[in-house]
Amino acid sequence: MKKFFATLLIIFIAAVLAFFFGWTQMEVPPDSVGVIRSKTHGIDPRPVKAGEFRWLWYKLIPTNVKTEIFRLNTVYHEFFAKNSLPSGQVYSAFFGIGSGFSWEMNAVLSFSLKPDSLIPLVTDYNIGTQDDLAALERDIAGQIEAFILRRMNLGGEFTGQIEDMLKNGSSPEMEEEIIREFSHVTSFSLRVKSADIPDFSLYLQIKGLYDEFFTGQKESISENLKEKTIDRAETFLRFGELEQYGALLTKYPVLLDYLVIEGGGKQGR
Repeated sequence: MKKFFATLLIIFIAAVLAFFFGWTQMEVPPDSVGVIRSKTHGIDPRPVKAGEFRWLWYKLIPTNVKTEIFRLNTVYHEFFAKNSLPSGQVYSAFFGIGSGFSWEMNAVLSFSLKPDSLIPLVTDYNIGTQDDLAALERDIAGQIEAFILRRMNLGGEFTGQIEDMLKNGSSPEMEEEIIREFSHVTSFSLRVKSADIPDFSLYLQIKGLYDEFFTGQKESISENLKEKTIDRAETFLRFGELEQYGALLTKYPVLLDYLVIEGGGKQGR
């Protein structure tokens, strides 16, 4: 009987130890996410989150598994930019006004990475340390800044977004585009701290006049080209007729004498 109870106790202790050593959540602090690397299974496709129960049998193999802990901190990125509204210099020069519709802004963006995006990022960019992750976060912040500036330099349908950014300090529409473009980012925010704002109303009026003027010029030029094309076609047709006459006279030179006689007869009459 004692031997039986001793066996049960050994099994119970072994089960407790197996449960303890196979429980991955215990290693992850509340503000962090874990990535499991194993010699037998590589990188586990699911991140380990604080408070989430995970048990892996291959974690029982000695030295087989290593859990890397990453803090997904909020990233803050401040930047300064200046430019003019699209074709602003052209419009102002064409209508002889002093404003070039230039703008300046000092802005800050913030975001954090989605916990579920950590595994693909670790795999794709070979992230092994917190410093590696911080470098990737800085690179993503730079990519988002470049995306914002490209939008602000395009104009056209994005003029409203530019106006929102500079006048109101933010653009919900642009933020939605950024979240769609950078799907591994969450809690994104974009705020303009200070800005030098051009006259958007005057810009749109002058742009409309400029477009209207050149539309008229284009139609006028198109009409002239059409008339010249018709004249040229008629000229080419006449040249074609003359070439045919020349070929005919070359082949039948007697016709030339006939034309001379015919012409002289008409003059005599």
